[in-house]
Amino acid sequence: MKLKQKMTMLSMFLSGAMACVLIAISLISFRQFSLATARDHVRTAAEIVRVSLTEAMINGVIGQRESFLKRLAEVEGLQVARVLRSEVVARQFGEGLSAEHAIDEVERRVMESGQPFYGIVEEGLAPIFRGTIPFIATSTGQPNCLQCHNTSNGAVLGAITIQVSMESLQRKALTTIIIMTGIVMAFAVVLTFIFRRQLSPVVSTAVEVQQVVAKAKDGNFDGRIQYKGKDEMGDIALDFNRLMEHLHDSLGAITRDVSQLMHYQADGNTNLINTTTEMVETLLEIAQFKQAVEEDRTRAEVYLRIGLLLKEQFGMKSFTIYEVSSQGMNHMKPVIVDGEPDSTCRWCTPEVLFQADSCRANRTGHVIDGVESRFICNQFKPPPHQGGLAHICIPILHSGSVGNVVQIVMERAHGRLYQLLLPFITAYLREAAPTVEAKRLLDTVRESALRDALTGLHNRRFLEEYVATLEATTKRKKGCLSVLLMDIDHFKEVNDVFGHDVGDTVLRVVAKALAAQVRTSDMVIRYGGEEFLVVLQESDDYSGEKMAEKLRQAVAAQKIPVSSGIMRKTISIGVAGFPSHGDDIWEVIKCADLALYSAKRGGRNRVVNYTLEMSKEGSS
Repeated sequence: MKLKQKMTMLSMFLSGAMACVLIAISLISFRQFSLATARDHVRTAAEIVRVSLTEAMINGVIGQRESFLKRLAEVEGLQVARVLRSEVVARQFGEGLSAEHAIDEVERRVMESGQPFYGIVEEGLAPIFRGTIPFIATSTGQPNCLQCHNTSNGAVLGAITIQVSMESLQRKALTTIIIMTGIVMAFAVVLTFIFRRQLSPVVSTAVEVQQVVAKAKDGNFDGRIQYKGKDEMGDIALDFNRLMEHLHDSLGAITRDVSQLMHYQADGNTNLINTTTEMVETLLEIAQFKQAVEEDRTRAEVYLRIGLLLKEQFGMKSFTIYEVSSQGMNHMKPVIVDGEPDSTCRWCTPEVLFQADSCRANRTGHVIDGVESRFICNQFKPPPHQGGLAHICIPILHSGSVGNVVQIVMERAHGRLYQLLLPFITAYLREAAPTVEAKRLLDTVRESALRDALTGLHNRRFLEEYVATLEATTKRKKGCLSVLLMDIDHFKEVNDVFGHDVGDTVLRVVAKALAAQVRTSDMVIRYGGEEFLVVLQESDDYSGEKMAEKLRQAVAAQKIPVSSGIMRKTISIGVAGFPSHGDDIWEVIKCADLALYSAKRGGRNRVVNYTLEMSKEGSS
């Protein structure tokens, strides 16, 4: 029900209630007035009868009292006028008329108690009011009752019963009530009209407030209340309009600031409340996400967290996170593919892995929207059986250059949804970028500390950090390791004769030859000075001797240019196995060192396997 209808109903109810109350009060008042009037009439008539009878007794015409009572009964409205004698009078003057000793119960009580009775004896359309009044003997006044009646003072001499009709009074009362009711109803109508007229501005203002608030719930704060009055409602309307203007300006400013922070272009028709709330909630989630990635230990964990974000937060199933090489090489590699770490390239041509500048997002540093422009990137090559796909590639900048590229793959029909999500995804990635960059730098610094600057091989410190993991992995897989410790023959002579520059060249050539012969799963380490260590990861049998011979021949075949021509160098290699020659790798390296000593003592440029006798000879 509308407010205006409620106010009308309220005014009508109040007017009706007031009319009912006034009518009820009038009815009660008129009833009491009618009863009081009837009582006064009865008492007046009874007094007239008493006086008349007294005069008739004094004048000796008491015998005519019956005709007097009949004439009295003919008075309009007077229905009964009957005089009764008490026993005292009857004993003194006789029974009198027959009507004077036909006493009913009310009259008997009145003459016994000496108290008058007044009341309605018949209800209905014409109620009858009865009054039975006793005549009390008194010794005062003129004439004195005791002069004629042989009785005591205060004795009941008799009673008179008078009944009058209240029809006339009732008719007049009803007429008066009808007139009053009409006046009250007219007053109620006028009051309702005035009430509605006075409340109309309030109702109109309330309706306008409702409309403006309804718009505000939808994010539209342009609504205003059009009330020009100078009263309190005018002040309310003015303050309300100021509030709406303040909300419009404040929320608009907040939305613009948050939009700029998130690089999100809010539509002018968007719901300011919902949009601002969503963006603020997103900023809070982004802050929590940023804190989480900052607490991750490695950048691999950060990449996994980003993949989990894309998969669970944004519901993406197909995506790739690429890491662009920061070592000056034109390479990039997929670190997360569809939520799986270290997977193969799935949505682009393999060319982008070795020619990173062929990736348009990496080359330009701009978002590449394959939804908007279908053929914008020729490197996007989904599997043939998965047609109708589109992609969006987002570059992540590290200190001004692209450090990562996040590629999102979706069905083209869902492309618009992902375009809407793009600002939010970009905000997450932008917050994660400094952490990824910092962890990459830390990894680079750590990697440089674990590599030999001259040869580019891992150094002994790397082995010290990795040895526990290597042992545990080998034992868990129930595999074995071949440990090859080698030394460049007569290397000191190279430094002494040709200088340290040539010596460094020899070290680089030997390191390159060794690295070229082993697998990616094997390790080549510059162990110290001219010593190198190669660790071969075997499955179930040792092949260290064969690989050692291969390495020896590869080094011997290298031609090293010097000022006097071409130099060739050889190496001596000692071979031992883990866990057959020791319970830990350091013990096995000592065994390989004994074998290397045996190779050098046996003439150099050879491979020697470790035997138990070597340990006995070394201890002796």
